Amino acid sequence: MSQRQSKSEAAGNRESERRRTILRAAIDVFARKGYHGCRIADVAREAGVAYGLVYHYFKNKDELLETVVETGWSGFVARMRSVALDESTSLEEKVRGIADVAFEAYRVDPRAVKVLILEVARSPAGTQVVSRQQAYLDTIRMAADMFARAQGTGELRGDLDPMLCASLLFGAIELGLTAFVSGLMEDRGPEALDRAKLQIAESFLRGVLPGAATPAEASWKQEKVSSGTRPKAGKRS
Repeated sequence: MSQRQSKSEAAGNRESERRRTILRAAIDVFARKGYHGCRIADVAREAGVAYGLVYHYFKNKDELLETVVETGWSGFVARMRSVALDESTSLEEKVRGIADVAFEAYRVDPRAVKVLILEVARSPAGTQVVSRQQAYLDTIRMAADMFARAQGTGELRGDLDPMLCASLLFGAIELGLTAFVSGLMEDRGPEALDRAKLQIAESFLRGVLPGAATPAEASWKQEKVSSGTRPKAGKRS
């Protein structure tokens, strides 16, 4: 390797490291002040760099938030895909695994998850993130495919819609994490996170696995198509 190549690689590494430092600072400031309360000057101060250097890597605050979403979601989706496509595990194990991926992300980087949920998913600021909706929909579709495959093997109740199952699972996970990032859960230690992901997985699974719902718990019964009547409400005990 020539001396010129070595210098070029070293310069490239410094550029990448500076960009990561600025992005990390943006996550921390977004989590602390919120998107609307954050200024580029705050990010520069947090990163320990000159104000103008932030604009060298990101044209504005919107691009910073967009990059946070792309970075955060790409890692989550990759880990979730690994769980969902593992043919050696059951549907029950996959659901537990997805919940584990989500809560492990919070354990490792709670500020990044806080930004993704409060500043992107649940804030008007999130509408400025072009990739937000598409990334979320792609994740739901991936999970829906997982549920459809499980339905084909008899692991999922036949009367359920795989797309709704996917939406309900991620809705439960998102709301569970919201309780932590918003401060509703005072205990945010490892044991509390383990209990939370277990509760979410168990609550979801008891409703979708074959034989999990008893007749007394079901509000509607599936009738034969030939009857031509609407499903009737189940009798209350």
